[in-house]
Amino acid sequence: MTSASAAIPQPGRTRAFLRLVMIEHSVFALPFAYIAALTAMYQWDRNIHWGRLLLVTICMVGLRTFAMAVNRIIDREIDARNPRTAQRELVTGAMSVKHAWTGALIALAVFLGAAALLNPLCLALAPIAVIPMVVYPYGKRFTNFPQAILGLAQAMGPVGGWLAITGSWSWDAVILGLAVGIWIGGFDLIYACQDVETDREIGVMSVPARFGIPAAIWGARVCHALTTALFVWYALATDAGAFFWLGLLIVAAAFLYEHTIVRPHDLSRVNRAFFSVNGFIGIALFVCALLDLLVRGLTV
Repeated sequence: MTSASAAIPQPGRTRAFLRLVMIEHSVFALPFAYIAALTAMYQWDRNIHWGRLLLVTICMVGLRTFAMAVNRIIDREIDARNPRTAQRELVTGAMSVKHAWTGALIALAVFLGAAALLNPLCLALAPIAVIPMVVYPYGKRFTNFPQAILGLAQAMGPVGGWLAITGSWSWDAVILGLAVGIWIGGFDLIYACQDVETDREIGVMSVPARFGIPAAIWGARVCHALTTALFVWYALATDAGAFFWLGLLIVAAAFLYEHTIVRPHDLSRVNRAFFSVNGFIGIALFVCALLDLLVRGLTV
């Protein structure tokens, strides 16, 4: 009985695991998978297929949960040496490594199961999607550009969202995926600026640690300029309407605001830029894209 009960996640462990993987941060990538999936539906038969959209959601959340759990497991010794991350669950003991692996593997199984239910191509490509999720945590140990690996991992969301609907490759989805990957890589450059001194002390590699905070901030600005250009390219490639273009104006304004409140010598508002502004960008563009598709004839 004891071993059986131990195998069942307890409420406290579940809450700790959800905190560990920061489940609420799914808001960053999930809206773009929806944009890709809904655009594919519009081009396919102009109907929203709710079952497939649910499976896309399960795939995205499952893979992201796996990635975050593995990230925390691999980085736990680094986290213990960084004052900013020393209170994370695997460092304090609120979550054991064993239970973190259990949660990660369950999330991976959910992801693969949902991919299998979508179509054969999604299932065939699913293991490939897992690779950068595992490589990324090690990136800071062998390259000054771990954000590039993170960007690649995040770029797969929109591509997967499109594949989930059509079962075929789409370069339009690749454009959107590149935009998302470069966007997330850019704001992770800003986020990494908080740890420059600690990273240099313990040997963690990153753009801010190697090249300095001003270079990282400028790198993020270039990334977000490229992101905006790619969003424009995606809008042109998919013949987007007025609401989508309105969304791009909102995104551009949010980027300008983000880079106004974060400066090389003032990182006091990094969390506002990272969590609030970037969360807003994803939701705002999704809402505008959805309105645009509905106005153009997408049927609920």
